[in-house]
Amino acid sequence: MQSSKRRFLIGVPLAASALLLGVAQGKAQQERVIKVEARKFRFAPNVIEVRQGEAVVLELRALDFAHGFNIPELQTRIDLVPGKAVKLRLQPAQAGRFGFLCDNFCGAGHEEMAGTLVVTA
Repeated sequence: MQSSKRRFLIGVPLAASALLLGVAQGKAQQERVIKVEARKFRFAPNVIEVRQGEAVVLELRALDFAHGFNIPELQTRIDLVPGKAVKLRLQPAQAGRFGFLCDNFCGAGHEEMAGTLVVTA
C-alpha cells in the first residue's frame, strides 16, 4: 500500500505540471507572430494576411524613426519606437480589407507609408 501511495503523491504533481505545460504551449501555438518593419516611408510587409477569428501578434519594429501604426477601421493604434519591438495582439472578428498607415509624420513621403490587413473568412 505504501508504494501505491508514494506513486500517487509523485504522479499527481507530475501530471499537473505536464497539463499546465501543455496549456501554456497550446496558447503559444494559437497566436501566430507576424514581424513587421517600419522605416521611412514603408512597412514591410505592406500586406498582412490573416484568417477571420485567428489570434495573431504583430511584432512591430521601427528601424529609423518614431512611427505610428494605425488601423482606423479596427480602432487599433500603437506607437513604434526605433530599435524596440512592440507587440500588438489582433483577432479580427470580420473578414475584409483594412488599411493601415503610419500616423506619426516622418517626412516627405509619409503619406505613402501604408498597407493592407487582409482578413479572409
